[in-house]
Amino acid sequence: MNNERIEIPKLLGHFCFACGTANPIGLNLHFYRSNESVCTDITLGKYHEGWQNMAHGGIISTLLDETMSWTIIYLKRAFFVTRKMEIKYIRPVLVGKPLTVQGRLIEPSDELKIRAKAEIRDTEGNILARSTGEFVILPKDQLSMVPEEMKKEMVALFDKFPPL
Repeated sequence: MNNERIEIPKLLGHFCFACGTANPIGLNLHFYRSNESVCTDITLGKYHEGWQNMAHGGIISTLLDETMSWTIIYLKRAFFVTRKMEIKYIRPVLVGKPLTVQGRLIEPSDELKIRAKAEIRDTEGNILARSTGEFVILPKDQLSMVPEEMKKEMVALFDKFPPL
């Protein structure tokens, strides 16, 4: 099995809490492709706590949602929104410990709905949390909700991705 790591470019600026580069309190996640997965590595800090030394459930949810989203962005090159997510918290996600979040597509998907899954693992490979999600492709007539400049930036980003 080839474990080549392919860095995924992202938009610069923007205030997305998970991946934005202009958000001073955001996570500024960077993604890469590894085989059929899209991944990000992160070590959460004290500002991400719920209970002492444990990550807040909302931060865990954000990591899972964003990783599934970037899996779709990279593998489907589509405009979409999250419709629903199911999360299972398995073990405590500790702050100050390196984590890898891995996303994959779930088949079957269709032209309007995409299903994905993600999991958070520690350095020993233990699954700490996992999720499945359903995402809805935005039809062209609903893209009017997306600002023109953002559409142009996203299409330009899709063009930067290497062929699948």
